[in-house]
Amino acid sequence: MGDKTGIEWTDATWNPTIGCSIVSPGCTNCYAMKMAARIEHMGGKGGAKYAGLTQLSKAGPVWTGSVRLNEDALGQPLRWRRPRRIFVNSMSDLFHEALEPWEIAQVFATMACAQQHEFQVLTKRHDRMHELLTSEAFWDEVDCFTTEIAFDNSDAHARRSDDYRAVAAIGTVDIPLPNVWLGVSVEDQQRADERIPHLLATPAAVRFLSCEPLLGPVNLRRLRVAPNHHTIVDALDGYALTAGGRTQIDWVIAGGESGPGARPMSPAWAKSLRDQCMAAGVAFFHKQNGEYREHGQFEAGDSDVVTDGVHMVRVGKERAGRLLDGREHNEFPR
Repeated sequence: MGDKTGIEWTDATWNPTIGCSIVSPGCTNCYAMKMAARIEHMGGKGGAKYAGLTQLSKAGPVWTGSVRLNEDALGQPLRWRRPRRIFVNSMSDLFHEALEPWEIAQVFATMACAQQHEFQVLTKRHDRMHELLTSEAFWDEVDCFTTEIAFDNSDAHARRSDDYRAVAAIGTVDIPLPNVWLGVSVEDQQRADERIPHLLATPAAVRFLSCEPLLGPVNLRRLRVAPNHHTIVDALDGYALTAGGRTQIDWVIAGGESGPGARPMSPAWAKSLRDQCMAAGVAFFHKQNGEYREHGQFEAGDSDVVTDGVHMVRVGKERAGRLLDGREHNEFPR
């Protein structure tokens, strides 16, 4: 958590909740599990905060499923005066089933008050996201916490441009919050079919996908929606899943996996996402190629693999780089 981050598509990270659990193949090599264990072993106040969130296994630290509200960090964005684009929960999932609705409502209330920032909320719990953010009772709780936060962080004797009483005076927060982006993780076609329709049906100022680690080809133009998988949805062109009209994905992030145990990403998978986005006029951001590149661009090594018919060689994240067809892709939604 901090005012600076190495994540290319955001300015800062904020962890109002900590802890998680594995739900799909994209979680297998989660860096946050290792980071949480490292923080716990460092001891001190920070270590105590992360105690019990991970346990050792043959594959290294894994989540225990314990998730808690990080109260010390809850008000941090209110103290950041300079506007930032903030990734919410690099060490957790805001819609985890272990969190109570009122705990999640506190986080949304903080985001409602910190209007100088843009918040990027990414989840693998697509169904709970939709359930809560379409619930009148949930937004009533957000309203209550917003008023409380606003008055707790205001000075009645000072004239400041960030006087949070102005937020409380509105009476109710805007739905959706105009400074909150909602996204789902998509590592393969199965997860695309499962998660994206819920995102499209959830009120949001901006909807985005994180296709990282990209573990297989994904067609965003032909999602097969449960339960019968006969309904076809084009996530980039818009589909009338809600009474509010057509919705669509505004931004796609793609990237290969890096770190120990990283799985290779075929360049064709990332290029396909890029081409789909270009054809639909949707912003595309390619974060990284991961640990592998196509054989022939670098010398072959012991870690050669064949992925989707492509001969890949492990060269490391830095040498694999971020280029697709010789250029970077750094687009953001308008």
